[in-house]
Amino acid sequence: MSGAASQMLPGRQVKLGLGLALIVLIIDQVHKFWMIEIYDIAEKGRVVVAPFLNLVYVINKGISYGLFTQSDQDGQYMLSAFAAIVSLALAIWLWRGRHSRISGVSIGFIIGGAIANAIDRLHLGGVADFFDFHFSGFHWYVFNIADVAIVAGVLGLMYDSFSVSRVDAANRP
Repeated sequence: MSGAASQMLPGRQVKLGLGLALIVLIIDQVHKFWMIEIYDIAEKGRVVVAPFLNLVYVINKGISYGLFTQSDQDGQYMLSAFAAIVSLALAIWLWRGRHSRISGVSIGFIIGGAIANAIDRLHLGGVADFFDFHFSGFHWYVFNIADVAIVAGVLGLMYDSFSVSRVDAANRP
């Protein structure tokens, strides 16, 4: 195969990252469908699972922690478009770069989570969140599986950027 043609084929980390993005998307959307349509969490209200965990149903019309709340459908479209643009940019970065396994996984997690939450915005008018961790009267924000994937992806990219092999490679002449 010619050099130009071989550069067009996705590498292992691209396949891994995009495959994981699809898995995160499917798991998140199946979970949300089950919680809303089958388990009927909205009808049940707050369900105590453990002394530190409740299941609830919240539609987040903003981004993390409810920031930049968009109450109308146009605002939800705007947030969904932003998530799509970021996901596309991450996919291009994944495709063009030489990445470690952890960065490929991390980028995939972020793409899958972002697209899953964008689908919620288009379908539900906001992001469906269910998990309410709390301790001693303090409630962390309510989140979903896609949010966990995004946070894990960001932490993975941070870890990878500070890993010894990356720092050593950057300091070599």
